[in-house]
Amino acid sequence: MTTPQTIAITGGGSGIGFDVARRYVEDGHRVVLNGRRREVLEQAAATLNAADRVALVAGDIADPDTSQRILSTATERFGGVDVLVNNAGIFRPQPFLKHSADDLARYLDIIVKGTFFASQAVVPSMQARGGGAIVNVGSMWATQAVNATPSSAYSAAKAAVHALTRNLALEFAKDGIRVNAVAPAVVETPVYDTFLTPEQRADVLPGFDAFHPLGRNGQPGDVAALIRFLASQDAGWMTGAIVPIDGGVTAGRP
Repeated sequence: MTTPQTIAITGGGSGIGFDVARRYVEDGHRVVLNGRRREVLEQAAATLNAADRVALVAGDIADPDTSQRILSTATERFGGVDVLVNNAGIFRPQPFLKHSADDLARYLDIIVKGTFFASQAVVPSMQARGGGAIVNVGSMWATQAVNATPSSAYSAAKAAVHALTRNLALEFAKDGIRVNAVAPAVVETPVYDTFLTPEQRADVLPGFDAFHPLGRNGQPGDVAALIRFLASQDAGWMTGAIVPIDGGVTAGRP
């Protein structure tokens, strides 16, 4: 029988993060879910229906204290952190000249600082436990610009996540801590509900199916499966990798 692990997931209340949590809980593991809104986390926990193996930490991941609370909760409830999934993020395409200072700060806070501080919090625990795995959610937009979705601030923040992934992979390889990232293209998650009405979403998202050579948008489960693999010992000789999961977009041009 597989020894239960503890997985901390930022942005764990919905979308990709929730699907990662669901897969781990179904296999008997423990999860610590972080997100800004307590009610979203509580709904996620109710859906997972495994109160003894689910802990919640509501709070802004840009605040280092939130990351420390994730670590302390994981340690007190489950003995530590084996896997960290840095999934928290925002996405709202808009032209470069319309980005405000506050807007840019929000991308850097949630995506860059969130990934940085959460990793910084758990690495000492992983070192003490003899190793661990960190999987960051990067983006295809970190390496390619898309005219239909002008995303300069988002792209810059995700590029920083890619750079952080490689730096941490090298620095902590000696400690048995592997750090990898996934780089999705269009994945149908609730993030689109933050700037599209239900009617707009139903109209707009299918238009991106053809953007992907495989002919469809991604689903949270597509990315969650790759995250689970990268965190597992099946990927035990992988670190510092930025793995595209984009329906073939970055393979080339039609």
